[in-house]
Amino acid sequence: MTITACTLQIFIDGVWRDAAVLDLSGDPGLGVDAATYLIYLPGHALGYWGRADAAALSVNVPVDLLSYPAASWPPFLIDLLPQGYGRGELLKQLEREETAGPAADWALLCAGAGNPIGNIRVKEAHEWVAARTGNTIRGFSMEEVAARAGDFNEYLAQNGLFLAGSSGIQGEWPKILLTRANDGLFYLDHTLPDEQAQQHFIVKFGRGADESLANILRLEAPYMRLAQGLGLAVHADLSLRGRALFIPRFDREVKDGRVLRYGQESIASLCGLAGFGKVPSHNEVCRRLAEVASDPMRELIEYIKRDIANIALGNKDNHARNTAIQRRHDGTVSLTPLFDFAPMWLHPDGIARRIRWQADDGGSPKWASVIEQACDAANVDRSTVTAGIQMMAAPLATLLADARALGIDEQFLTPLEKTVGNVRSQLENL
Repeated sequence: MTITACTLQIFIDGVWRDAAVLDLSGDPGLGVDAATYLIYLPGHALGYWGRADAAALSVNVPVDLLSYPAASWPPFLIDLLPQGYGRGELLKQLEREETAGPAADWALLCAGAGNPIGNIRVKEAHEWVAARTGNTIRGFSMEEVAARAGDFNEYLAQNGLFLAGSSGIQGEWPKILLTRANDGLFYLDHTLPDEQAQQHFIVKFGRGADESLANILRLEAPYMRLAQGLGLAVHADLSLRGRALFIPRFDREVKDGRVLRYGQESIASLCGLAGFGKVPSHNEVCRRLAEVASDPMRELIEYIKRDIANIALGNKDNHARNTAIQRRHDGTVSLTPLFDFAPMWLHPDGIARRIRWQADDGGSPKWASVIEQACDAANVDRSTVTAGIQMMAAPLATLLADARALGIDEQFLTPLEKTVGNVRSQLENL
């Protein structure tokens, strides 16, 4: 008998709490397009009434006692569903074909959403993993992880370490959630008690033998340093060890010996887009950011600057799930620090720029027009935004020199020279 309801838990005020129940009222075979019925549980609703920060499932679903029937899965739920490499790994563990289509979505959610990014989990998925993980806890040095980067997940599985609680991350690259403990070793995130945690990581591994993909992975750490130099909100340095990229997580923070978990929600969810493949316009994202952000002006400037950096450095992979908002316990709602920032123009599949401005965006936006569009969408002062954007012109002047100083080869910089110069000129003349 297939279970057609799940309990959604939220980590708030230091513990996991039963927060809501979601019923799958439609045909499970439709996957994320199946009808659903969502309602907060009375205890959670009364304790956190009206909040849309970390106490809520989504900025679009503030805590209340209303019911939310929908023709498909709510968008925030799709953020929890393993996709890409993580989906394939979990299908193996569920003993289902790796080519399984939408009919597998519900089973994947109820098994793979027990320890996702952010502060929401499916209770049944957590219990499913816990029942299979047992008491096996093993730590690895960074060198061990790096040495086995090509087959680390396979190695763990062969040694009886159950991966479903730490491998259900969205994206095409092989990734796993590892936590560095107080003893300095790295453990599967779902196996390590919070009181032993020191720092949390997403570890991204190389894919196959394609040189272009290897270059993308190799350049992601220096690209993040360049982004920081351009004035973007960056959490921490990334560390590449062999073919293993260690990415410090910003949805977790260890403070006074306790783990804090912050809510994270993709801009697909922010804009209410259910399903996969749908993207909003930048204009729509700006409008929604202004409606929910604690500091709309700051977030709008940051958002535009990120698009400028994407254009200047050739990061074309700007789909609706590699930008997100963070919802904190103190009520703050903002863009998360930057992530998935890499030279995707090198990708052998020819990644296309997905999210665009409604006007003057044929792949090379006119930035004066962008500022006008963004300010109109967000209803904020244009002069303040313009001044914030103009500040990027100075670091753009040294961008390529900074890249060389970070060890980025000339072959990856020469193709960018014209675009960087064009962007800089536009900003100087705003």
